[in-house]
Amino acid sequence: MDAPLLRQVVLDCTDARKLAEFYRELLNLTYRPGDEPPPEGEPDEQGQDWLVLRNPSGPPHVAFQQVDELPRPTWPDGQHPQMLHLDLSVPTAEELLAHHERALSLGAELLYDRFQDPEEPLRVYADPAGHPFCVFVAPPEG
Repeated sequence: MDAPLLRQVVLDCTDARKLAEFYRELLNLTYRPGDEPPPEGEPDEQGQDWLVLRNPSGPPHVAFQQVDELPRPTWPDGQHPQMLHLDLSVPTAEELLAHHERALSLGAELLYDRFQDPEEPLRVYADPAGHPFCVFVAPPEG
């Protein structure tokens, strides 16, 4: 018997469309058919409930579930620790520098900077909803 397939990671958020747009841009993902933003001026029914972004290379995908309230994580300390974070990698330090500027321009907040670490350069960010995510240098798997 095969193990279950990790299909997607789901992030709770109070603005599903805004967070989906952040990750769509950051990770070059595409909406599941039917989840795309509506034409300007029309109501965003899907954005009020559940959105899925697909990875062109296959699972895992990223989904966004609308909730009424969500305390912002206070990583690394505080009353509301992270319950989950995403690990993203790039193959070189130069790409980490480029993605740093890109993440900030899309609305990420830098939480921790370990770029100078000779063994594993990394930076930890908060997405616009406060979910922490890491971008670190690692060779491609394979």
